[in-house]
Amino acid sequence: MQQTTTDSSAYMQKYNGKIVALRHWRDLEQFWQTLLTAADDGWYIYAVGEPPPDAPVSRDKLAVFVREIDALLRRDHDEEYCGIVYVDDRDDPAFVKIYDPNNLGSVCGSSGTVTLPGWTLSRAQPVDLQAAFPLPANRRRWWQRLFG
Repeated sequence: MQQTTTDSSAYMQKYNGKIVALRHWRDLEQFWQTLLTAADDGWYIYAVGEPPPDAPVSRDKLAVFVREIDALLRRDHDEEYCGIVYVDDRDDPAFVKIYDPNNLGSVCGSSGTVTLPGWTLSRAQPVDLQAAFPLPANRRRWWQRLFG
């Protein structure tokens, strides 16, 4: 179940849109090849928690990111399956969610809370996801009680 916000930007439309999981490591490998083969300088790389980028990266920087994030995912998600990278279209991607193996929570949202991805790759300029999905009211109240 996808959480939605009132933000109607192209980025948020993609963020809340239909995505599919890359379940197996071979699927991820094939996807990276597809992405980099067709890539140009129009991709934004957003590390959630950092300020959203103002401009897309070069094709070369995208390739460096793909190499590094692939190594991180394989090292930190020591499983026989991938399942933590989601794409809008495997063959003609415009949006990718990459979940941090060290902060998975309930990625599908079945717990009723939103687990933000660690990173996104997008053709549209990202918006601040932490602002778009603020803390649940019970966590906000807890925080306010604790630090007033």
